[in-house]
Amino acid sequence: MDRTERFYKIQALLRQKRVVSMQNLCDALEVSRATICRDLDYLRDRLGVPVFWNAIARGYVLEGFDQESTARELPGVWFNEREIYALLSMIELISQLEPEGLLSTNISPFRDRLNQLLEQGVGNAKEAIRKIKILPMAQRQVSGDYFQIIAMALMSQKKLYIDYYGRRTDEMVSRPVSPQRLVYYRDNWYLDAYCHLREGLRSFSVDAINEAKLLEEKAVIVDDQEIDRVYKSSYGIFNGPSRQVACLKFTPFRARWVRSERWHPDQVSSILPDGSYQLEVPYGEDWELLQDILKQGADVEVITPKSLRDKVQQSIKQMGKLYR
Repeated sequence: MDRTERFYKIQALLRQKRVVSMQNLCDALEVSRATICRDLDYLRDRLGVPVFWNAIARGYVLEGFDQESTARELPGVWFNEREIYALLSMIELISQLEPEGLLSTNISPFRDRLNQLLEQGVGNAKEAIRKIKILPMAQRQVSGDYFQIIAMALMSQKKLYIDYYGRRTDEMVSRPVSPQRLVYYRDNWYLDAYCHLREGLRSFSVDAINEAKLLEEKAVIVDDQEIDRVYKSSYGIFNGPSRQVACLKFTPFRARWVRSERWHPDQVSSILPDGSYQLEVPYGEDWELLQDILKQGADVEVITPKSLRDKVQQSIKQMGKLYR
């Protein structure tokens, strides 16, 4: 039985019996008197559990604990070393991925407690965090002020009024939207929302939102199944429901990497006799898929559909003109 398990056991005994002797604790936990004393000191001094020796009752009691009332609750969760390292790793990931520390600020008290538990008990928190590093690729800067407003609208289910810069059209368009969820995708943040201007679900790159105002109107909430149907059924984040399936053939060399990658939840793949890797992915609009294909260079060939194959050929010709 490790220390975390003993803490739970001590809590249960104190709640059930109200008065627990040292001998009861030693028998129940199967540890020495010295270990029990250390555990009780830790519970009282580090975790704030009001456990004290009652000389009259000749046992340990919870001071101020009323079995008929739930007003006083003991700290409900303790973690062992491995669990603390895992949680600190998750918190570090959040702090490095999100802009301006919105989420990490809210969970900083929890992080401080975990650091305290680790450093006072079984490990070195600073050393654990030092070994975690994230290197985002092509991450675009997001305004912390707008991010907080978006998050507030999302959680309070209120509408937003945004000025959004469309990179494809090179235009700024103002519109009211009903936020549905925030998505972190390929090192950047996106807002999935119901656009009241276009009357449909759209994805907005948060870094392209130049103004965001929280409205008092309640947001239109779209059913989760409908959101999944629109965003999960096709390739990438920018596209609507899938209309076609792309069949891609990767060279045996590139297959060593791509066969371990997940391009789409419903992808179908197979290893061909010559070691090539064939991948079939559904998609709606082909813009993002086209970019990923071109990144692979000569290590991939579009087999079908012809329209996608033609676009790849056209892009290659245009690239070739730059290097003549």
